[in-house]
Amino acid sequence: MFSASQSSRAQFLDKARQAREERRELKERERAAVQLQALVRRFLCRCHLQRDIRREVDDFFGTNECGSSKRSALSVFRIARKLLFVFNAKEDKERFEKLCRCILTSMDVENEPKVWYVSLALSKDLTLLWIKQIKDILWFCCEFLKQLKPDILQDSRLVNLHLTMLVTFTDTSTWKILRGKGETLRPAMNHICANIMGHLNQKGFYSVLQILLTNGLARSRPSLSKGSLTAIFSLALRPVVAAQFSDNLLRSFLIHVMSVPAIMTHLATLTPERLAVMESHDLFRKFILFLSRESQCRDVCVCLEGSHTLCLLGNLVFLGSLNDQVLEEETAHFVGVLIQMLSYCQKYVSQKKSNLTHWHPVLGWFSQTVDYGLNESMPLLTKQLQHLWGVHMIRILFNDVLSKKLLENQEIAQLPAQPISPQNSLPMKNLFKRAFQKSASVRNILKPVGGKRVDSAEVQKVCSICVLYQTTLTTLTQIRLQILTGLTYLDDLLPKLWAFICELGPQGGLKLFLECLNNDTEESKRLLAMLMLFCDCSRHLITILDDIEVYEEQISFKLEELVTISSFLNSFVFKMIWDGIVENARGETLELFHSVHGWLMVLYERDCRRRFAPEDHWLRKDLKPSVLFQELDKDKKRAQLLLQYIPHVIPHKNRVLLFRNMVTKEKEKLGLVETSSASPHVTHITIRRSRMLEDGYEQLRQLSQNAMKGVIRVKFVNDLGVDEAGIDQDGVFKEFLEEIIKKVFDPALNLFKTTSGDERLYPSPTSYIHENYLQLFEFVGKMLGKAVYEGIVVDVPFASFFLSQLLGHHHSVFYSSVDELPSLDSEFYKNLTSIKRYDGDISDLGLTLSYDEDVMGQLVCHELVPGGKTIPVTNENKISYIHLMAHFRMHTQIKSQTSALIGGFRAIIKPEWIRMFSAPELQRLISGDNAEIDLEDLKKHTVYYGGFHGSHRVIIWLWDILANDFSPEERAMFLKVSQEPSLPCWDLGWWGQGCSPVSWVLSEGAPEFLTPASAQQSSVGAVVSPRVALRRWPSLPKGCQTHTGGCSVPVPAVLGLCHRVDVVFPSSPCGTLQFVTSCSRPPLLGFAYLKPPFSIRCVEVSDDQVSILLSGLGIPCPASSPPSDLETLNVGR
Repeated sequence: MFSASQSSRAQFLDKARQAREERRELKERERAAVQLQALVRRFLCRCHLQRDIRREVDDFFGTNECGSSKRSALSVFRIARKLLFVFNAKEDKERFEKLCRCILTSMDVENEPKVWYVSLALSKDLTLLWIKQIKDILWFCCEFLKQLKPDILQDSRLVNLHLTMLVTFTDTSTWKILRGKGETLRPAMNHICANIMGHLNQKGFYSVLQILLTNGLARSRPSLSKGSLTAIFSLALRPVVAAQFSDNLLRSFLIHVMSVPAIMTHLATLTPERLAVMESHDLFRKFILFLSRESQCRDVCVCLEGSHTLCLLGNLVFLGSLNDQVLEEETAHFVGVLIQMLSYCQKYVSQKKSNLTHWHPVLGWFSQTVDYGLNESMPLLTKQLQHLWGVHMIRILFNDVLSKKLLENQEIAQLPAQPISPQNSLPMKNLFKRAFQKSASVRNILKPVGGKRVDSAEVQKVCSICVLYQTTLTTLTQIRLQILTGLTYLDDLLPKLWAFICELGPQGGLKLFLECLNNDTEESKRLLAMLMLFCDCSRHLITILDDIEVYEEQISFKLEELVTISSFLNSFVFKMIWDGIVENARGETLELFHSVHGWLMVLYERDCRRRFAPEDHWLRKDLKPSVLFQELDKDKKRAQLLLQYIPHVIPHKNRVLLFRNMVTKEKEKLGLVETSSASPHVTHITIRRSRMLEDGYEQLRQLSQNAMKGVIRVKFVNDLGVDEAGIDQDGVFKEFLEEIIKKVFDPALNLFKTTSGDERLYPSPTSYIHENYLQLFEFVGKMLGKAVYEGIVVDVPFASFFLSQLLGHHHSVFYSSVDELPSLDSEFYKNLTSIKRYDGDISDLGLTLSYDEDVMGQLVCHELVPGGKTIPVTNENKISYIHLMAHFRMHTQIKSQTSALIGGFRAIIKPEWIRMFSAPELQRLISGDNAEIDLEDLKKHTVYYGGFHGSHRVIIWLWDILANDFSPEERAMFLKVSQEPSLPCWDLGWWGQGCSPVSWVLSEGAPEFLTPASAQQSSVGAVVSPRVALRRWPSLPKGCQTHTGGCSVPVPAVLGLCHRVDVVFPSSPCGTLQFVTSCSRPPLLGFAYLKPPFSIRCVEVSDDQVSILLSGLGIPCPASSPPSDLETLNVGR
């Protein structure tokens, strides 16, 4: 009973709650319906009202009344008020255009005050309403200007319309109402205009002008007309002038107007009178003074970011080039502003591409957002920036330096004038020939003298200017070469800058700048920036000057000055490395090091090609090689850096020794050196003499890198298929290596060609006719590397440019193909440089950017650039043509062959091992020394075996005759002809042709040399005294063959000495003296470092070999009693 009543109560409450919710939902629906109805009625009413207003506006601007000039200003005001009430930019665009034209028409009516729209400003009731209305109208004009494209004809007309509205109502000069008696109203009207301009500025007026200017000017050809550009610039200038050049408006003007790409250039071209207005207001000075405050300049740069900051910089530079007086008076502020702006951009300049960088045509990889819409205007911006390193501005900025006279004593002035060469007598129109032409013949030799205080105003000013240009070089990375070329164009800037540097400090020169390295002060940084700029510019100049200009015409510095400068640079770089400065260098210090080192290496490589410095000029006498080697063994960083950057300060002999030590250490590491516990792996190959190249290529090309570096034993097989006998102390392999290198480098094989003139070798451009020619070049590279690795000198004279490529110099940014071109073809080089000096119009010669070559009877045209055969060579691109041609001849044409050979060479020789050598030094490392044999050194380090010693009479004869009777050429032959006893046997067939034999049997009592016939008649054989035989040895016939004619007796270049008997008889034992060595030239390190050492030894010869030897010599020998106990005296390794 109780539970049932509870259930009915719950149901009742449930129903009541549902009823309440339904009533609430009903009310909500009714309220929503009423609200929707109200919104719809309001919308429909508004649409009806807008439609009525627009109809009324259309009727007002109807065709019949559109041209009426009698329409009152009040009616225009009222209809404008209605239009603005319902204004929609999309729907009312044409109506707004008609309104603007109507207002402008009313302002042009003569003597109708009631028609002038501006007359409403004089009505007490309507003044405020009119001001509000004109503000709204003008801002709508600005909104339309942001969307219009000036390059479209229809839009350009609207641009003119809206600009006219803005120009008309922001200045009272065109208001007819103020003429005559109305002149008293001008102050009030000017105040109204200022109020209007203030309103527009608050709304973003300058941003509108910036967008419009960018759309119209940021392109290769401007789309804004002269009138439009004049109007825009006038509008931009009005608030600044009205506010009396306040900081806020100057800032806005700089950020929004002066940052438009090349706007000053366009003003100078289209409307130069605007520039005159700027000059009349002294705006350039005001800009510079405003930006000279660091906080203001930073603020402007942050607002603009990188791309537009660069545009502002270009416009300021262009303005500076037009205002000489202001530039001279405000040089310090101008330089400071540019440094700040460039430094801001420099923070975001990156050295490489990444996900955070963007490409900029002037700045390179840039880590800020780049406005790619400005790319079309970059050429104009670059032209503006070129004024900074143009002659005109350099003369103004460097006036303190250029005003100095280099000729300071009268003695120099009295020197006889230098004869003028025909080349010097020609007009110097070429950019690079003109540099230093005037200064080179009249100045003293500039050396550090000191005497100028570094804290003086003059020095600080010059330092600031150098900082400016150095910052420009490091920031504007993509036009760096243009900047350097401009800085080196002026005749005497660099010589006088060097003279200025020489005067700095108490003593001048090295000490001052080394002190600056240790002082982290602003003054020190400025001084180092001056040195860096001098090095960068001078390096660029010397790089582009050819040898005639440097050595004969001395267009740049005098040679004596180059010696002084190089000595300074050499000491400076050495101190930076040895004192540990480079080891921890970062940022500006590291850039300074690379700058100075780059200039130093350009001079050093120039000196290596053609000497201008004295002997031992590049060495550091205070550096002991033993100390350096000890530090290298301890892996000291400074020793490694010294070897990496300036190895030339170490004597050449020590570098060769260091190279051999590096090779030895690697051999030990790879287990290629025999020890008491292990022997190195030996690779055996069999080579047929008749197919030496083919067999060597097939058997060696598949060897691993370590196997190629290891021990290789060669077994020769002669033409009869018989193994050749020999005593192998690596001599057989050395002979194989020398012979195979001799074959592959033979120009007749067409793998290599010889240069014209000195006939030096380089890869043949037509070597591709060989099958697998790249594999052949790789094999040649390995063979050459193996020779250098083992210290085997080979007579292979390479062209200098090819040696530079082998060293990797051609990858350097300082490398110049033109400098190396004479080593390929001196005549071709002269022809190219004559183009450089050609005084007329080079296009008259009919040249194109292509090279025609006769390839096996067919004329082939090589384009130096894509489409080069259609691009003519002109005075503007002739320098590029010369460099492109030189690069093609020495690199592009043989690129694949050179890469293959270098790849093979570097498989054996590590690149860092040979980078310590110059090109001539690498040639000496490959081919040995051309110096005369040091007999005392050879005698001192000869090792004797088999009973011989330094006091033996035969040995005494040998050294005496080599020293006193042989000529230098014959002494050279002593090493050239004397080879290992394992060398091929000499063909003795020439014995019967009346030629002198290679081998003699000697008798101490014999007075003269006997011919075979006389020997047979005397029945004693060919007998000769030892001294006579030794003297006759150099007359070894050149026609003798390097193979046996059926005889395999080892008789290479034999000189017979019978040192124990008088005549050859069976009862008289005899011996043979052989001069043998693998050294065809004196070792670079001397005979003390020859491994294995030069030696003289006795070698037993069998009875059969004795019989064959004597019969080959034409000496009768009884068959029953052949000579016995015949010994061979082996001289060699």
